[in-house]
Amino acid sequence: MNLHPQDFLLFVDVLRRESGLVLAPGQEYLLKSRLAPVADRYGVDDLAGVAREIRMGSPQVLRDVVEAMSTHETSFFRDMLPFRQLQEKVLPALMRARDDKTLRIWSAGCASGQEAYSVAMLLHDMGIAHEGWKYDILATDISHQVLEKAKTASYTAFEAQRGVPVTTLLRHFNQADDMWAVKPHIRDAVKFRQLNLLEGAGHLGQFDLILCRNVLIYFDAGTRLSVLSDLRASLKRDGVLMLGAAETPPAEAAGLRLLDGVMGGYVRPNAE
Repeated sequence: MNLHPQDFLLFVDVLRRESGLVLAPGQEYLLKSRLAPVADRYGVDDLAGVAREIRMGSPQVLRDVVEAMSTHETSFFRDMLPFRQLQEKVLPALMRARDDKTLRIWSAGCASGQEAYSVAMLLHDMGIAHEGWKYDILATDISHQVLEKAKTASYTAFEAQRGVPVTTLLRHFNQADDMWAVKPHIRDAVKFRQLNLLEGAGHLGQFDLILCRNVLIYFDAGTRLSVLSDLRASLKRDGVLMLGAAETPPAEAAGLRLLDGVMGGYVRPNAE
């Protein structure tokens, strides 16, 4: 499938503008592999046809291109150590500071929901609901398609068993043929909502804990700084932001500092 240089530049521009995704020269193969189904869907022979639809102002084709190019790699309890640190350090510290026994948690760039459901399982297993605690977990993503999958809370055996201890799997999932469904007590703890991080999140209010892991790596430096600044504004004064272990953001420029002893953890400089 051929890709004209002018069409490549068009895709680079619209993807950066619409989703923050940065494509570099040499990544034409990525466009070709991910957008081939979009071309088939609209009955055009190649990516030039997809580019032509975008130039003609088709909002649906533009949405489908962004959907197809978005990366949705995730798993339950991904990287494990951050979740152990959440259980042993981050959440207990937040709970000690919350007299109202309420936690607001946001999973940003949640993909198909595994991260948000993992947090719900963690909180459930900590037993805090029995101590009168209430927790609100919001999960957002730019992709309508993966959000629909997330809402079903149904996963293949590979997806469900990847990273989930057997005891946790049996406690929080029901098996139905070759699929595993998250049980209602976990599923109902998470609310999903479509959100483009480039458009800001001030309307969501403030959170005790924000997880935005392995999302910023796809943005350029300016976009990372802008998104980080928005995430900081969405943190309560002593709230915690969790980023991916491989992400090295301009934290100080965004008004954040590393949280000692927590991999990928950041707080406001004046947090106690």
